[in-house]
Amino acid sequence: MVDISKALKAAITTGHVEFGVDQTEKAVKAGKAQMIIISKNCPSKALTGEDIGVKVHVYEGNNMELGALCGKPFSVSALAVIDKGTSNILTL
Repeated sequence: MVDISKALKAAITTGHVEFGVDQTEKAVKAGKAQMIIISKNCPSKALTGEDIGVKVHVYEGNNMELGALCGKPFSVSALAVIDKGTSNILTL
């Protein structure tokens, strides 16, 4: 099984990840996102809807926990993986 914290850290340090609901929605619309990760309490209806055309992983924690997992000093409700870098995050 993929360790989400390791995979996420690798994607953030070696690839390209966009943080935040607005940035994530823009990346999905532009077709840049390979995958998105949303917190259980993500407020965006656009990202939690059916068939947005990109792989969606719902993180079991809330936005504060997802922010901490990403090493950010703020809450993260959604993030888009643009380039996975050396991580295996797309296998989640």
